[in-house]
Amino acid sequence: MSQYDLIVIGSGPAGRRAAVQAAKLKKSVLVVEKGRRVGGVCVHTGTIPSKTLRETVLNLSGWRERGFYGRAHRAKRDISADDLRQRLSITLDHEVEVLEHQFARNNVAWATGAARFVDPHTIEVATDQGMRYFSGERFILAVGTAPYRPPHIPFDGEAILDADEILDLKRLPRSLSVIGGSVIGIEYATIFSALDVKVTVIDPAPRVLPFIDRELVDEFVHDMRDRGMTLRFESKVASVKRMGADACLIELEDGRQIWSEMVLFAAGRKGAVDALGLEVCGLAGDERGRIAVDKATFQTAVPHIYAVGDIIGFPSLASTSMEQGRIAACVAFGEPAQAPPEFFPYGIYSVPELSTIGMTEEQAREKRIPYECGIARLRETSRGHIMGLNSGFMKMIFSLETRRLLGVHIVGEGATELIHIGQAVLNLGGTLDYFVENTFNYPTLAEAYKIAALDAWNRMPRRQPSMTAFDAASAALQRFASAARNG
Repeated sequence: MSQYDLIVIGSGPAGRRAAVQAAKLKKSVLVVEKGRRVGGVCVHTGTIPSKTLRETVLNLSGWRERGFYGRAHRAKRDISADDLRQRLSITLDHEVEVLEHQFARNNVAWATGAARFVDPHTIEVATDQGMRYFSGERFILAVGTAPYRPPHIPFDGEAILDADEILDLKRLPRSLSVIGGSVIGIEYATIFSALDVKVTVIDPAPRVLPFIDRELVDEFVHDMRDRGMTLRFESKVASVKRMGADACLIELEDGRQIWSEMVLFAAGRKGAVDALGLEVCGLAGDERGRIAVDKATFQTAVPHIYAVGDIIGFPSLASTSMEQGRIAACVAFGEPAQAPPEFFPYGIYSVPELSTIGMTEEQAREKRIPYECGIARLRETSRGHIMGLNSGFMKMIFSLETRRLLGVHIVGEGATELIHIGQAVLNLGGTLDYFVENTFNYPTLAEAYKIAALDAWNRMPRRQPSMTAFDAASAALQRFASAARNG
C-alpha cells in the first residue's frame, strides 16, 4: 500500500491548487479523480464547458455584431450541436493537457477511480485494474458537486435534462424551458436565447439572483424580456411530462401549462460526498452534501481532514475554491497562509455578463452607511459605440463620509474582466479620488470607471483637495522657517 503526506480527493480547481501547493512544500501528494481524466467538474461538465459553449455561441451567432447590423444578423446561418461540440472538445483537451503537465512537473501522482475511506487514514480506489489502497497522513476533500435531481422530475437524458447533460445535446431545440433561476440556469437560458431558441425561465422566487444589486438585476431582466425570453417568477412546477419526440409539458401549481421541445432542470446542486464513506471517519454531509469546516482553515471536525470548494457551500466559485485549496494545504503542514481578502469578485457568464464585488446598494442601506452612486452606460462610451453595444452599465457605490469605494456592479459585455479594476481599488481601501484623478485608456470600456466616478462626484458634497506628502512637507518647512525668524 502506497503512503503519502497528502491525499487530495478531486482534481477540480480546489483540488489541483491544494495538490500543487503541497508539492511546492516538498510533500508527497496523490490526487484521486473518479472521472476518466483529471480536471473535475470544472473542466468536464461545469465552468470550462459552459463558458466555452457561451463563447462559441456568441461567435457563431454573430451576437456581438447585432448592435450594428440588426437582430437578424448571423455569422453562421445554420448552427448545429456538432458546431458547439467541436470547440468544446478542443478546449477540454487543452485544459486536461495543461493540468497533467502541471502535476507531472511538480511530482504530483494521480490515480483514476472512485475513492472511499476504509478507515480515517486509508482509502480504497476502484480503478479499471481493480481495487487499490492508499494511506495518507492528511486528506483534502475537493470532490465538487453534482446536479440536484429531485425524484418527481423524469430525467431521460434526451428531452428532460440536468445541467451536466445539456452539454451532450445531439440537436438544438427550437424551444427550451429552464426550471430554476440559479446562476447555472440563467447562464444556459441566455446562451440558448442567443441562438434564437425560444426560452422560458421558471422560478418560485419573486426575482432571480437575489444576491446581486437590485438595479443591476432589473436591467438584466429587462434585457432578457426585450429579446423575447419568457420569465415566470413566483411559479412552482407541479409536474413535467414528455409528450412525444419533440414536446414536453410543464404544469405549474397555479394551473398554467408551458410547452417546449426540451426542459433543463437547474435548481441547485448537491455535494458529491455520498460514496466517500465519511462515516468511518466520523464525518457526514448535510442534506445538500455540504461539509462543515472552519472557514479560516478549512479543517473539518476530524483534524487531519480538510474540505474545500463547492462541498463547503457559498460562494462555490472556481476562483475562491482555488484559494481555499491553497490555504488548506498550507495550514495542513503548518505553513503561513494569507487569508483571502474580505471582498472577492463574483462573475456570472450569462449573455450579457454580470459581475459584482463589495456592497450592494441594499446592503449599504441596511448598514445605514451614507452613500452615493455613480452610473456609466456602456453604450455612451466611445468603445461601447464602436462595439455596437446598446445595453449594459456600471454602478459604483461610495461612502459619503470617507469617499471610499464600497461596491462595483457591472452588467454588459466584458463585465467579468472589467470588475478587477474595482476589486483592486476596493481591497486596497481606495476612494473616489483615484478614479477622478487618474486617466484611463481611450477608447476603452474601462473608461466607464471614470464616467461613473464623476457621476457620483457631481452629486457628493465638495471638499478641499487632500494635501499631498510634498505639500505637507513644504508647509512644515515654512512653519519651521517662520518660527526661526521670529526667534
